[in-house]
Amino acid sequence: MKFRPLLSFDVGALFGAKRDLLGLDIGSSAIKLVQMKQARGNYLLQKFGIQPLEPEVIVDGTVMDSGRVVSAIKELVGEHNVKLKNVAMSISGHSVIVKKINLPPMPDEELEGQVRLAAEQYIPFDINEVNIDFHILNPNEQSDDGQPQMSLLLVAAKKDKVTELSELVKAAGLNPVILDVDAFAIENMYGINYPPSPEDIVALVNIGASVMNVNIVRGETSLLTRDISIGGNRYTEAIQREMGVPYEEAEAAKKGERREGIDAEAVASVVDGVHAEISSEIARSVDYLKTTYPDQEVNKLLLCGGCAKLEGLAQQLTDRLGVPVTVADPFKQIETSSCDAKRETLAELAPLAAVGVGLAMRRIGDR
Repeated sequence: MKFRPLLSFDVGALFGAKRDLLGLDIGSSAIKLVQMKQARGNYLLQKFGIQPLEPEVIVDGTVMDSGRVVSAIKELVGEHNVKLKNVAMSISGHSVIVKKINLPPMPDEELEGQVRLAAEQYIPFDINEVNIDFHILNPNEQSDDGQPQMSLLLVAAKKDKVTELSELVKAAGLNPVILDVDAFAIENMYGINYPPSPEDIVALVNIGASVMNVNIVRGETSLLTRDISIGGNRYTEAIQREMGVPYEEAEAAKKGERREGIDAEAVASVVDGVHAEISSEIARSVDYLKTTYPDQEVNKLLLCGGCAKLEGLAQQLTDRLGVPVTVADPFKQIETSSCDAKRETLAELAPLAAVGVGLAMRRIGDR
């Protein structure tokens, strides 16, 4: 299967470079590193690591202390003795817009200019303040009135966010080459580990610390993407507020650790309330899909990210949506025997690796 690159910004010198890329997922709560190589059609995991970040370093996707982020990247790269310098990273949240658009058929040399003109209708930012990319979904569709048209996926990312991420990586001694979108990195991970059939309509849900990515795909085609400002921090904040405990205690309680003086049943009730918020947002995405594609029904949900294993979440999603929910294993079809991480560590932290695995699959020169 060939994975489609949906957003590529070549921001590094590529001539003569090795095609492998280091997947670097810079999240609000941790930085995740994945290095893989491809051999005879199979992916081999070489390195995997996580470096936690203090809660005040990146707040709601905004870098508050770039020096500590750079130090964390350097520490992670040094700890795992990473030699690769070229990096694929990703973006999500309010700084990126993904929109399906239709255009009349036209020659390739005209397409980029027409996409840029069309983008001005859909992007709530100054067109000069964004980087734009697109991917052709179907070059031969028909409009409602029977006219030929092309279906494209438009992606726009704010230049200041692109620059911010690029400068962090450069300051850590690495070379930023490709910027992807979290939702589509997850889709690449899904494609290699859970080979989709054309009939499957799957909701890929990645719950990060501050943003939840929803990408609903049919076979190998994305039908709907949403980035929602809710994530693992919502659980921690709710426990802090309701239980009157400091951040560290609330974070431990969220993960199911028993702490003296904290009522486990009360914590479970708070966590269940946030589960309901998250389930409602995912259900809203599924309902929105039906308004665009009335004959399409989601029949599976794949859950990843730091909160994927929280007790009760998968069951509540199953009850709310009426579909089976599976916690993703990004290493399901990847050979891990030569990786520097222990098998038990990979199993425990696997849902956190989903974006990083999707990024590490990218190669220099992808278009």
